[in-house]
Amino acid sequence: MEWLKVFTPEAAQQLATNWIEQQPLKGTAQERDYQPVCKLFLPWSAATWLVSEMSDDGLCFGLCDIGFGSPELGYFSMDEVYSVKGPGGLRVEQDLHFKPTKPLSEYASEARQKGRIRL
Repeated sequence: MEWLKVFTPEAAQQLATNWIEQQPLKGTAQERDYQPVCKLFLPWSAATWLVSEMSDDGLCFGLCDIGFGSPELGYFSMDEVYSVKGPGGLRVEQDLHFKPTKPLSEYASEARQKGRIRL
């Protein structure tokens, strides 16, 4: 779980808490629309993720935009995201300056309209 170092301890804890709280609610009217806990990005590309939940094994839920004009809500693996290496060995990073202002569904709706995540 080398990818865990991407997250601040606070973000990792909140993502895990959201995951645990959400599991019994999935597929029901009580399912929560969390604000994203953090933003991840690849410094050398347009790829961006707004993450709201994460399991212990790195399965995440969030808004994914890999830069092809079709952002979508869904699950992704931190093992896979962390395995991507860029110039000079750069890897995915957490944007420490990102402050969410609305629920994930609102970011997703805007991103679909604009073809990318715009913050």
